[in-house]
Amino acid sequence: MEKRTRVRFAPSPTGPLHMGGVRTALYNYLFARQRGGDFILRIEDTDSHRFVPGAEAYIIEALKWCGITPDEGVDENGKVVETASEKHPHAPYRQSQRKGLYRQYAEQLVANGYAYYAFDTPEELEKARAEAEKDGKTFIYGLPTRMGLRNSLTLSAEETARLIEETTGWTIRFKMPADTVVKMDDMIRGHIEVNTDTLDDKVLWKRSDELPTYHLANIVDDHLMEITEVIRGEEWLPSLPLHYMLYKAFGWEDTMPRFAHLSLLLKPVGNGKLSKRDGDKLGFPVFPLKWTNPEGEVSRGYREDGYFPEAFVNMLAMLGWNPGNDRELFSMDELVEAFSMDKVQKAGAKFNPEKAKWYNREYLRMKDDADLTELFKPVLEAHGISVTGGPQSPLSSDFEKGEFSWSYVKKVVKLVKERATFVQDMWTPAESLFKAPVEYVEKDWAKFWTAENAEMAGKAVDFLLAFNGPFEKEPVETALVGFIKDNEWPMGKVMNCLRLVLTGSASGLGIADILSFIGKDELKKRFASARAKA
Repeated sequence: MEKRTRVRFAPSPTGPLHMGGVRTALYNYLFARQRGGDFILRIEDTDSHRFVPGAEAYIIEALKWCGITPDEGVDENGKVVETASEKHPHAPYRQSQRKGLYRQYAEQLVANGYAYYAFDTPEELEKARAEAEKDGKTFIYGLPTRMGLRNSLTLSAEETARLIEETTGWTIRFKMPADTVVKMDDMIRGHIEVNTDTLDDKVLWKRSDELPTYHLANIVDDHLMEITEVIRGEEWLPSLPLHYMLYKAFGWEDTMPRFAHLSLLLKPVGNGKLSKRDGDKLGFPVFPLKWTNPEGEVSRGYREDGYFPEAFVNMLAMLGWNPGNDRELFSMDELVEAFSMDKVQKAGAKFNPEKAKWYNREYLRMKDDADLTELFKPVLEAHGISVTGGPQSPLSSDFEKGEFSWSYVKKVVKLVKERATFVQDMWTPAESLFKAPVEYVEKDWAKFWTAENAEMAGKAVDFLLAFNGPFEKEPVETALVGFIKDNEWPMGKVMNCLRLVLTGSASGLGIADILSFIGKDELKKRFASARAKA
């Protein structure tokens, strides 16, 4: 019987969740959902020196915003589950609360000859590094050096027992075997072989804080949580031989998960991993949500910049994976159906901030007008515009009071959404449909409000005020264009002058679009204001 698919996302709460981390969580989530399996969130907080307050809550909130929902690891309120239950059989999911587990596994490795106690002080290790550098070498704690250092391999059993009992600075290190070829398989990168002579003896457990390192903790937890696939970033690829050796040392080879190491997200320009510095320099966020560090420095977030979570997720999915065709827009359900590990690329994926905006623009255009109206209401309120009534309210507008019906706003949204990337962007083209201009762009005024243009525009306004047809876009546009042509006036001069009167600038929405919204009375007032300024 095939085992149930179980994957995990295991971030460290050492700061905000980078968008590369979100992509790792997303690929794990898609992989699990496609197979009807489980997606687990595990907080790996064993690095007590780098722990950052608030980072864990940030991780949970960021995944929730993205719609990446764990099956195990957090409850409905976003809290890490502390006790085992039918729904969360492997709780707690915070490694610091499981620390009683790890020492016994580390000691088991020592007892079976796969690990040893190391008592070297930081000063002794620094001296060893300096001596190696003096000889032009790089110091590694391992096969070439371990027998010249203070550990249970070189000390007597009595001295080892005394140091374990009386000191707190010691560690347990893995004993890497000599000249052994570790044969590994990666779901993305294929077959890999590494000789152990190139590897060092990694620390597995520390007496100082009684916590394991990542290497021991993730192996033990993945085994106990019955993880079937480990999908993580390529920064962990160099650790894969050690992890293979640990599974072998514990006798867990038959239940060892399959591994997949995802490529890096790369800078938009140049080479190297995408970083916050790149975002600061080029003006885009690298974190899903806004983050304020302990020093008070604020970093931008995609949510606060106005991105839709579904656009952000879709964009991330395509950074390193493709469906095998030209399709680019996928809902989460469609991603679940289409995702496959064999189409995840080995090479790094270069991030394009303009492409991220493109995704948001496409999702904004696909949004239902009613939903966009609700999202646009806070933007209007911030500009002093009141929205009255609901979806069934009649179309109405009051420019003097700044009050407009929900139906009027929906009609505006339908018109301007094609011109926007973010919801807040809709205000710029829509402003003239809610407010008369109080000032005019100086260069546009100088160019288009001439005596000749003003006279022609005034006659066009009189024509429009006397127009008997429906005051709607098509009939108004046809009549106005016909009137200007009949008088053999320059179309551009008249239209730009009228647009200046209506919006305060020579750019913006079409004249007929604006007129169909504001009506004759508001047209008359705006032309009178422009004439008064002149």
